[in-house]
Amino acid sequence: MTATENRPGSVQRTDVDAAFRGSATYRSLGEQQLSPAEERFEKGRRTVGLFLAPVVSVVFALLPLDIPNDQQLLGAVLLGVIVLWVTEPVPIPIGGLIGVAAIVVLGVVPADDALSPFGSTTVFTFIGAFILAAAMLKHGVARRFAMFILSLRWVGTSTARVVIAFGLITCLLSAFVSNTATVAMLLPTALGILTVIAKLLQDKELVKPDFDPLRLRVGTALMLMLAYGASVGGLITPVGTPPNLIGRGLIEEATGEKIGFLEWMLMALPICALMFVALTIVLLLLNKPEIRRIEGVAEYIEAERAQIGPFSRAERNTVIAFTITVLLWIFPGVVALVAGTESEIYTTISDRLDEGVVAVLGASLLFLLPTDWGSREFTLNWSDVAKIDWGTILLFGTGIIFGSLLADTGLAETIGTSSADWLGLTSTFAITIFAVILAIIISETTSNTASAAVVVPIIIPVAVAAGIDPFVPALAATFAASFGFMLPVSTPQNAIVYGSGVVPITKMIRSGISFDVLGALLIVILLPGLISLVLR
Repeated sequence: MTATENRPGSVQRTDVDAAFRGSATYRSLGEQQLSPAEERFEKGRRTVGLFLAPVVSVVFALLPLDIPNDQQLLGAVLLGVIVLWVTEPVPIPIGGLIGVAAIVVLGVVPADDALSPFGSTTVFTFIGAFILAAAMLKHGVARRFAMFILSLRWVGTSTARVVIAFGLITCLLSAFVSNTATVAMLLPTALGILTVIAKLLQDKELVKPDFDPLRLRVGTALMLMLAYGASVGGLITPVGTPPNLIGRGLIEEATGEKIGFLEWMLMALPICALMFVALTIVLLLLNKPEIRRIEGVAEYIEAERAQIGPFSRAERNTVIAFTITVLLWIFPGVVALVAGTESEIYTTISDRLDEGVVAVLGASLLFLLPTDWGSREFTLNWSDVAKIDWGTILLFGTGIIFGSLLADTGLAETIGTSSADWLGLTSTFAITIFAVILAIIISETTSNTASAAVVVPIIIPVAVAAGIDPFVPALAATFAASFGFMLPVSTPQNAIVYGSGVVPITKMIRSGISFDVLGALLIVILLPGLISLVLR
C-alpha cells in the first residue's frame, strides 16, 4: 500500500519520500491504487496469463516441427515465460525462475549450465548500482542533484523540458560510457526529480491527498526516457555499446571493410538525432505529464534547497564513492579514444576495470567510509542493502540465461535461416528489413549484446547466399540489436528503470513497441543512404 501520513480529521496524505524509498518492481493489486476499470483489466490480464502460459508451452512443445528436441523445448518454455512476463499472474522475477526450472526439469541443459549466467558481470553491475542508488536516496544526494537541475531556468518550469533534458544528458553520456552505467548513475537523480514533482503536485493540491506517486505518467515518461535515451546514445560511437563492437568486428572479418570511429559517427548521428526526436514524441504522447508547466517551481526549489542545508558527512561519502565509480566506468572509454580499441593497453584496462567489478567496488566504499568513526557508523548498513530490488536482479539473470541458450542450442540460428529461406529473400532491401526485424525480436527476449552476436552471423551468410554484399544488412542488424524496448529483460537499462517501481510493464510494452517500429523504419530508410554517402 502507498505510504501515507495520518492527519486528524482529513484523508490520509501520501508520504512521497517513503513511497519512492519503498518502491518495488512488482506490486499486487492490493498494493496499488487502481480505478474500477483498471482493476478489472488487471484482474483479467493476470487471470488469462495464468492459464494461457502453460497452454502455449504445451501446444508448441507438441507441434510436429522439424527441429532438434532441445530447441523445441526451449522455444516452448520461452514462449510460456514471455506470456508470464507480459500478463503478470505471478511476480515477473518468479516467471523467469519458473522458466529456468522448467528448462532443467525438461532436460534442455544441466542445472549448472542453466544457472551459470547468474554470475554474469551485468548482474553484479545491477547489485553495485542499486546499492549506490540506495545511498544517494537515503542521504539526500539524489534530491540535491535534482534540485540543481530543476533550478536551471530553461529546464525547471516545464515537465516536458525536464524529460527532454534528461534524455539529452543520457544520450551524450552513453555515447562514451556503458549504457548500463549511464542509467545506473542517473537513476537516483531522476527519482529525486520525480519526488520533487510529486511533492509539488501534492502541495498545490493538483492530485488527491492519498495519490500514488509511483503511478504518475510523468514518472513513466522520465524513466523510459532514461532507459531508451541510453540505447539511442549508445549508437553514436563504436564504443558506446558492446553490439557496436561485435557487429563492426564481424563485418570487417566478413567483408574486409573497416569502419573508422569518425565514419561510424557520421553514419550514426543523423539516425540517432531523428530517433531522439521520435522518442520524445512517443513518450510524451503516450505518457502525457499530469501538468505541462510546474508553476511556482523557483520559489518551491529555493525553499527546499534552504531546508536541505550544507553537505552532510554521509552525503560527502556517497559523492566520493559515486565519483570514483563513474571515473572508473569512464576510464576505459577514454583509453579507447586515445589508443584505439585494438590496443593492448585498452584490452588490459577494460578487462581489469570490468563495469560489474567497478560497481561492486564503488558500492563497497559505502561500507568503508565512516560517518562516525567513534561509534563505527558507516555510510550504509546492511539493512539498507537488503531493501534493494533483488527481484530485478533475478529477472535479468533469467533473461541472460534464455539469451545464452538461444545461441547455445542453435534455436536463434534455426529461426533466422529458416525464416530467410521461407521468405525467399533475394534483394538488399528485403534482407535489410529482415535483419532489422530479427535483431529487434531477439533483443526483446535477450540482451542486445547477445542479439548482435546471434543475428549478424546469421545475416552475413544469408546475404552471401543471395549474391548480395552483406555490409548494409549486417550493419543494420548491428544498429537494430540495440532496439529492445518492450520488456525489462530486453536491456540492462530497461531492467534498471523497471526496478524503480515507477514503470508498469503494460506501459513499457506500449511505449516500447511504438519506438521499436519507428526505430526500425529509420534504420531501414536512412542507413543505406548514409553508408553510400560516408563509406562508398
